[in-house]
Amino acid sequence: MNDDQPINSDASEELLSNPDEQVIDAELVHVVDAYEPMYASGAQIIDRLPPPRKRRVVLPVCLLLATCVTTFWMGIVQWRLPPELGASNESLSYFRAFFVPSNWDNGFTYMACILSILFAHEMGHFLMTLRHRIPASLPFFIPLPFISPIGTMGAVIGMDGLRADRKQLFDIGIAGPIAGLVVAVPIIIIGIFKLDLTQNQTGQYELDVPLIMACIMYCVEVPGYEFGMHISQAQLNPYFMAGWVGLLVTGLNMLPMSQLDGGHVTYTLFGKNAHWIARGIILVAMLFVIFGGAHIWMLMLVLIFLMGIDHPPTSDDTVEITPFRRYLGYASLSIPLLCFPPYGIILDF
Repeated sequence: MNDDQPINSDASEELLSNPDEQVIDAELVHVVDAYEPMYASGAQIIDRLPPPRKRRVVLPVCLLLATCVTTFWMGIVQWRLPPELGASNESLSYFRAFFVPSNWDNGFTYMACILSILFAHEMGHFLMTLRHRIPASLPFFIPLPFISPIGTMGAVIGMDGLRADRKQLFDIGIAGPIAGLVVAVPIIIIGIFKLDLTQNQTGQYELDVPLIMACIMYCVEVPGYEFGMHISQAQLNPYFMAGWVGLLVTGLNMLPMSQLDGGHVTYTLFGKNAHWIARGIILVAMLFVIFGGAHIWMLMLVLIFLMGIDHPPTSDDTVEITPFRRYLGYASLSIPLLCFPPYGIILDF
């Protein structure tokens, strides 16, 4: 967990059985300590919370630099996973890609695009916490070398969730996905126009294409594309891959459960009725993972259960949200359907 938040103090322990920390966003992973329902009023809780501690700077910067390296590397090797141990010839070829100048263009382009999308997403959250004066950490980017072709597990920021009321939490939750999509959409369009699927190339895996990308590819008539087909790793370009990751991040975060961005939005729209929505979604997700063969999401389900399926209360659930916010929230419920690729990365095909 982040250390930026004033948790585990004597004052907060009197009110909560667990830490009051609330993580508001993680691009492919969320880790959070869920807290018990409060019986004191929001004003009483805020009055008794300790003052926020100073934000950490060195650790977020170091993690950002590390994520630059891992995403740059995955672009250089064209999003290939490292060969198995003992395959000396393949290993040599894999690491030799670093010395091919043309691969550096892929590396820098992918790194710049994916980090721009993730940074915009996190800054959407962070700037909204500044606007509402809710203490929050700087974004913590999560590097992921070699294990995943993406090169990162996204990013996360932490905030004092007990200080945000219903309207403030809505603004903070919705700002990240909107900001991320604003940056991701142009990158996606560039990547789609650079695709050529006429060559029947194979690779280590295929990408399941989100609905909105599939519709755009069909409308612009990408050479060789048929609606519903997957994209091979060997057919990718850095813009398309970064845009795909951006949609994955946004669609995943907008699932209406737990303390994901979608969980924030649905709770502020429907109150405790959002708990039933979250339970229904998690049941469907479990059935899909088990019987639909989408085992790639097993870890995500475990993390959701660790966070807690139900969203905790805000500091004041009685605060009204404006009609514009309500309509925006309703529209945002379509984001997972449009942006989330159900099967993600398909390793065996």
